[in-house]
Amino acid sequence: MAVDATNLVLGPCDMYLALLGATEPPDSAVTPDGDTNPPGAPWVDVGGTDGGVTFEIDTTYTDLTVDQVLMGVGARATEVKMSVTAKLAEITLQNIASALNNIAQPVAGTGYSTLDIPVGKASTQPKYMAILIDGWAPMLETGEPALRRIIVRKVLSTAKVGLAYDKKTQQAIDTTWNVYYVSDTINPVHIVDQEQ
Repeated sequence: MAVDATNLVLGPCDMYLALLGATEPPDSAVTPDGDTNPPGAPWVDVGGTDGGVTFEIDTTYTDLTVDQVLMGVGARATEVKMSVTAKLAEITLQNIASALNNIAQPVAGTGYSTLDIPVGKASTQPKYMAILIDGWAPMLETGEPALRRIIVRKVLSTAKVGLAYDKKTQQAIDTTWNVYYVSDTINPVHIVDQEQ
C-alpha cells in the first residue's frame, strides 16, 4: 500500500463549549474558511490550550468462548468510553466555572468579577455541557487544508484547577471531559470533515 501524505494530520485546534442541547452549526458550515469563522452563540471559545486537545474513544470487547475451541470464537462490544482532554491555558473565571461543570457562574461587578465555588447539596447537580472542536482533517484533493469538526454532545468535566503563583509555573486548568449517553436517537458524538 502506498503512503498518501495528504491523509496525515497535524496542527492545533479551537475548542468551544455550550450547555447540553445547544443548537449545533450545520454540517455545511465546515468550509475552507471555517477555521476563521467560529460557531456563533451559544458556543463560547475557551481560548488558548497548552499541550493540545485530545478526543479519545476507548472500546472494550468481551470474547465469546466455547469449551471445544482453545481461542475466542468472536467478540461483542461490552463498553465504550469517550473523553476529551485539554489543558486550558486561559485562566478566566468562565473557564474555571466551565471546568467545574457550571455549579456556579461568574458575576460581573463594576470594575471586578467574582466566582463563588459552592460545596453544598446543590453543587452535586452539575450542568452537562457540549464541546465543539475545530481541528484539521486530511487535505483536500487540491492539496488545500481541510477542517474537521467534532461535536461532543454531552459531557461532564473532572478538572484539576491549578492556580500556582511562582516564577516558573504557568497556571492551567487540566480537564478531562467524560462523554455520556444522550438518547437512542441522538448519538453522543458527531464528526464532519470538509471535502470541497
